[in-house]
Amino acid sequence: MPKLKNLIQVMGFKGKAKHYAYEVVGYDIGNGQKAFLADWKHPAMVLEGISSGLVDGYREFVKEGDFCIDIGAHCGDTTVPMGIAAGKAGCVLALEPNPYVYHVLEKSIRANSGLVNIKTIMAAAGAQEGFMEFEYSDPGFCNGGRHEGISALKHGHAYKLEVFAVNLQNELRSDFAEYLPKLSFIKTDAEGYDLYVLRSIEEIIREFRPVVKTEIFKKTSKQYRADVLEFFRQMNYTVRRVVEEPLVAGDELTTENLAAGTHYDIIALPN
Repeated sequence: MPKLKNLIQVMGFKGKAKHYAYEVVGYDIGNGQKAFLADWKHPAMVLEGISSGLVDGYREFVKEGDFCIDIGAHCGDTTVPMGIAAGKAGCVLALEPNPYVYHVLEKSIRANSGLVNIKTIMAAAGAQEGFMEFEYSDPGFCNGGRHEGISALKHGHAYKLEVFAVNLQNELRSDFAEYLPKLSFIKTDAEGYDLYVLRSIEEIIREFRPVVKTEIFKKTSKQYRADVLEFFRQMNYTVRRVVEEPLVAGDELTTENLAAGTHYDIIALPN
């Protein structure tokens, strides 16, 4: 169940929207290189930073010159190391619909312009273009998404935000066609909307067969989790639980163990 504070907010007793600044922080990543992230000063934000080990973790699946997609890029803490792995010869497309954090993402990318080639879209990924409603847990809009099929009393995210969504499959075909043959990696972090995002780009996944990392949100049902597993199985992917960030794979996910643990990430590997 949500915390009492969240339940009170769901009932309509909530504060005004808040904006937070950021501070650019540098990190040594080896070989004399330095990477940067814009550290968003939202009180709920915990920035893990960038290390050579983190970048090397992405390099297990992302090679120089590859194309990657980061759906739910937030402040860029996954986008930037992914972009470093792909290098200037590659490309990362980062989607983030939340205007409260989008400027932080943009700053993280600008701060690494000598290392990365990252394109951004301030939009969610959906089945069709148009506006949709996201729900967030606080007036600073740090953590949230579209909690499809989950009641407000269960997810406890009282702050609603109208965001724009694009048909990502169409965008990829029209504006990123030259990169698609090098598509190696997709990450989604959409707080329970991940399966719907994946379904919206199913044709792309089937054709180019990238590695996919996705979130299993803590409030999702066992049926939702089974549907995620079946989505990948019917495309001949093996699904494993991520046991160490960014991409260390553990036990294979099965119908027997998919409900164990409330919140975790999975990595889907093409067979």
